[in-house]
Amino acid sequence: MTTATQSPEVIHVPPGQCPEGAMLLDVRTPVEFAEVHARGAVNRPLSDLNEQAIAELRAKAQQQCIVLVCQSGGRATQAAARLRAGGVDNCVVMEGGTTAWVQAGLPVERNARVLPLMRQVQIVVGAMVLTTATLAGMGVPGAVWVTAAMGAGLLIAGLTGFCGMALLLARMPWNKMASSSCPR
Repeated sequence: MTTATQSPEVIHVPPGQCPEGAMLLDVRTPVEFAEVHARGAVNRPLSDLNEQAIAELRAKAQQQCIVLVCQSGGRATQAAARLRAGGVDNCVVMEGGTTAWVQAGLPVERNARVLPLMRQVQIVVGAMVLTTATLAGMGVPGAVWVTAAMGAGLLIAGLTGFCGMALLLARMPWNKMASSSCPR
């Protein structure tokens, strides 16, 4: 039997206690999904949950429960709200997302060839800070403000969980993955 906790509009289930025969739907970006995901999960990024996708998932939800998963739960909760607004009532959010799934020692699939998105962010921000700090030291006007902006971006990402640079990098060509794992 599945143990579930109820939040205002979304039901949450612990990893490993998903309803029998449920469809694990990972709503992270394709590069995040390729890096590590729960075995058997399919990828449909949150940004791709349009009316057509919701209609397809509504049909699937008539036969099986849809368990939504992201990195830690935020995007999956947003996806659940979209699905419920679109008439998909048979969906739940996995508590703690992929992070909790991995920590619980549940089966995963990994792709070691993918450079994790957060490492890409660290490389870009580090290179920009190093470059602009060097330019500021050489007396280039305004360079220090770029360094300050990078620091502000990191602070905002840390406080809110929203990282604009990660969203931008996820759209880069090297982070585009085949979407053959999407349920269509």
